[in-house]
Amino acid sequence: MPKTLSPEDKKIIRMIQGDLPVSPAPFASLAKKSGIEEMQFLKKVRRFIRRGVIRRFGAILRHQIAGYRGNAMAVWSVPEEEIGRISRAMTSFPAVSHCYLRAEHPRWPYNLYTMIHGKSPEDCRKTAKRMARETGIKKYRLLFSKGAQKIEHELFRVTLRALKKGVPPQGRPGPGGQTGPLGIMRR
Repeated sequence: MPKTLSPEDKKIIRMIQGDLPVSPAPFASLAKKSGIEEMQFLKKVRRFIRRGVIRRFGAILRHQIAGYRGNAMAVWSVPEEEIGRISRAMTSFPAVSHCYLRAEHPRWPYNLYTMIHGKSPEDCRKTAKRMARETGIKKYRLLFSKGAQKIEHELFRVTLRALKKGVPPQGRPGPGGQTGPLGIMRR
């Protein structure tokens, strides 16, 4: 893994951290802006992923714009020995976009967090009830979003700092070996 990135590498990483152009060939557009051929651009991105400079590359659905007005974080109290089975079951629900493992706290006994999206808050409640019924997890709470917040990702800066210190960036392994910056991750 390189300890330094070229100015061109940094430019490419910044370009793919934002929204991709809405076009039949979004990477061709980005490659043209960066001054290199599309295949060279894609080779660099693949190399960044392979070497751990980029840990995850995926789409983010802006759910409010897509008509999903119900958004809830469901927090679940799951026995440690059941985490793998339960997290796999929960991420199988189409309404679930994320699943994170967190440490419990004496005053907050929840260790598995899922983001549930629906057309309405009632859709989220119904999904959570189905999840509870199918997994057998009875202890949970729903925390509803009050509005949309712009999420800024600082993974690039964090990764660069780790690389400069010679520390490979790593997520916490989840069930099945998946890793993410915050634990178990889906999509």
